[in-house]
Amino acid sequence: MAKRVVSLRTPEKRGGAMPANDLWLRAARRERTERTPVWLMRQAGRFDPAYQELRERYGLPLEELFCHVDAAAEISLLPRRFGVDAIIFFQDILTLLTPMGRPFVFRPGPQLAEPVRTAQDVDGLRRYDPADALDFVPKCLASVRNSLAGDLPLLGFAGAPVTLAFFLIEGTSPQMDGQNARAMMEQEPTLFRRLVDFLTAATIEYLQLQIESGVDALQVFESVADLLTPEQYAAFAHPSHERLFSELGKRVPAILFCKDYAPLDLMASSGADVLSVASSVDLADAITRYGDRVAFQGNVDHTILRDGTPEDVERAVVQCVRAGGHAGHILNLGHGVLKETPVENVQRFIDTAKRIRLPMAADAANIG
Repeated sequence: MAKRVVSLRTPEKRGGAMPANDLWLRAARRERTERTPVWLMRQAGRFDPAYQELRERYGLPLEELFCHVDAAAEISLLPRRFGVDAIIFFQDILTLLTPMGRPFVFRPGPQLAEPVRTAQDVDGLRRYDPADALDFVPKCLASVRNSLAGDLPLLGFAGAPVTLAFFLIEGTSPQMDGQNARAMMEQEPTLFRRLVDFLTAATIEYLQLQIESGVDALQVFESVADLLTPEQYAAFAHPSHERLFSELGKRVPAILFCKDYAPLDLMASSGADVLSVASSVDLADAITRYGDRVAFQGNVDHTILRDGTPEDVERAVVQCVRAGGHAGHILNLGHGVLKETPVENVQRFIDTAKRIRLPMAADAANIG
């Protein structure tokens, strides 16, 4: 397939205006902000009764809901009522796999009829132009941008190439195992690398399409980082991250999320602008060590929102915001909002973040 010509997105092409609420983008640029911006991964998801009502109203299987422009745009905007500082569009990390000839259905979790296990399978994956094959994505992004009317930043995203490889090889969510994918890594590393290279190229083109469609930032989800050894991460995941962020350039801020991955050296050298870190990471220490190179996102334990009281949630938010110090930090969870999370805990999470104002001249680590 011929390489697509991608135009750089400039302020003039967007009308020369930042979103009215630009806290998120300023924090992503490592600027000190008057308060810490906040949003949540999976903020438009199963915990929200309004989402469940929309699912019932549209009556579509999940894989069709992602392709329904009006439904996807409406779902994307649901978290706006909670007061979040950014909207991420409603989609799935597996979206770009369908035109390759490997469509996932959700029954209820992701299921693939024909996993990718052999060299023939890898070579049989189809190349395509995402602007044609995934035309509902720019349409959804345009609809959400129109509804936001310049109020909040709009985030795009994609699954990281190694994560997509795991899903293709397993034929379902790798969850706590991923034994088939890890076996290919160990026994056929050349084949696994060929698959990751193919997926990296496809992911770059998919994210370029989102940039062209007007997203203000991107997040890349390495959702199987916790299944990789440090050696596997360095050999397969990190090179794909470097290539991806390098080819995307610095047109919009880019976030790298690595599930439950604590060693930050490689993440910080990936080319990402923001690192989304787990609750196991000492945020204040991470900012001290890497804050001159990257901003940070996170790092509240997502199980506190599910299992804790509103007071527990508030304490966790206060602790995290103090560690971040309103300086290059975006408040989020270490992972996505869980299905059983009470809505009132989500609201307390956001409200607490928005009311905290740390002394601008103070070192956050010294605030009791």
